[in-house]
Amino acid sequence: MHKQIGRAGLAFFLLAAPAARAAPAQDVEARIRALEAALETLKAELARSRPEAVTTAPAGSGSAPTAAAPAVPLASTTPASATPPSASAVQASAPPDGFRAGPLTIKYGGFVKLDASASDFSGGDPVTGDLVRDFLLPASIPIGGVGENAEVDLNARQTRFFLTTQGTIAGRAIGTRIEMDFQSLPGAGDNRTTSPSNPALRRAFVTVDKFLFGQEWSTFQNTAVLPETADLIGPTSGTVFQRSAQIRYASGPFSISVENPETTVTPFRGGARIVADDSALPDLALRYDFKRPRVELSLAGLARRLSYTSGPIEGEALGYGVSASGKLLVGERDDLRFMLTGGEGIGRYIGLNFANDVVIDRTGDLEAIPLLAGFAAYRHYWTPTVRSTFILSGQEVDNERALTGLTANKSSQSAHVNLIWSPAPGLDVGGELIAADRELESGASGELTRLILFGKYGF
Repeated sequence: MHKQIGRAGLAFFLLAAPAARAAPAQDVEARIRALEAALETLKAELARSRPEAVTTAPAGSGSAPTAAAPAVPLASTTPASATPPSASAVQASAPPDGFRAGPLTIKYGGFVKLDASASDFSGGDPVTGDLVRDFLLPASIPIGGVGENAEVDLNARQTRFFLTTQGTIAGRAIGTRIEMDFQSLPGAGDNRTTSPSNPALRRAFVTVDKFLFGQEWSTFQNTAVLPETADLIGPTSGTVFQRSAQIRYASGPFSISVENPETTVTPFRGGARIVADDSALPDLALRYDFKRPRVELSLAGLARRLSYTSGPIEGEALGYGVSASGKLLVGERDDLRFMLTGGEGIGRYIGLNFANDVVIDRTGDLEAIPLLAGFAAYRHYWTPTVRSTFILSGQEVDNERALTGLTANKSSQSAHVNLIWSPAPGLDVGGELIAADRELESGASGELTRLILFGKYGF
């Protein structure tokens, strides 16, 4: 090999040396052609001397891991006439983010967020550590107490972290995701000294080809239509919001899953909520997504067998729900998002369990509680980096008062408007004004007015 390269270099020198001397024009042209031929020979010899290069195509991205493409050769031993891989081709083969570890692409990310809120409760004063002081929790809006002055709270508990892996192992597309925030308080949430918070598991699952195993957003929920808000959720009263352990199969736009069953029960004629774990069958959820460049629509269904056994009570009921949601682009940047959900026995899935799934009747059997919930949100861009979202959200529960009593939650509504500015990529600062209320079957109600200022950096 070295001898061949040496002969090519010698030919180049012998041809180049005479070119330095004066010569007729036709001789110069001939020598230039000879030089070009010698250069091509030298390039071919160098190409044959390159070792074979093999790399792996970049893995996909997204909220749920997808498997990387199988390893493919960018270049192999090439004939003399072949061109070696360009620098741009080699660069394109590297993962866009994350890092390689054996057959896996590993990524991490999340955000750090500080919330500063001033809240005014008309019906009482929630104690320090009550989550309704951190975000809109409709079922916890105080009723029947005496309103006090606005309460100011600062916290960084919504800070989030995730770790994902993606790769192809033994011919299988395998991915994992672990995600946590710090929205869990130790004890009563002591803010006097160190303001501690416990890591709280949000999502933890593995995907194998088209299957998912672990804790993930419910298939009944379309997270893609949740609007941009300063609050943790935003349109809480009117949205499906559920994460649970599940087994899911997804193929194209269709998804189906069996999910962890829990039944929330209202005692006969009212009382403290009962959380039952007596269901013998998992919840069944299905969803079909329709996506086009400017329109995204989703239709989801939920079927449940609700059970509660305690002493002489051995009750069962069927629950079902249907949810339609979508996102429509308006103009160049704006968008409209919506969700409408109705059914019976699905209270645990809507508005952070604002209503219970069932109520115990006079005979000790269970009756599913009907409800209707929805929201609409419009986001408008004032400039490429400044935007506002306007949100209306609500839920109506059709309780049978003779069974639930007058202390059961009847309805909840909220209105939001925010202003968010992104001065740099990944950095958001802004504020949001929220007005929300909660009403009982008795007619008693409580109101919440809140101003949130926040700063967030995603990485």
